[in-house]
Amino acid sequence: MNELIIDCPICNKKVPWSNESKFRPFCSERCKILDLGAWADGNRTIPSDAENDDVTSSDLGKYD
Repeated sequence: MNELIIDCPICNKKVPWSNESKFRPFCSERCKILDLGAWADGNRTIPSDAENDDVTSSDLGKYD
């Protein structure tokens, strides 16, 4: 079976997806920290869903 190879999200270096890849999906601790910094600075976000933005945990299961 072939090993899955991915691109580091920061520098695009090839990274094997295996237990030996300590920082996967990143190639190094440096790239991992750079990504974390981008999230902390607000440069990365998870897209919102306008239709469900006002749903809270108390709303879940309300319509079962």
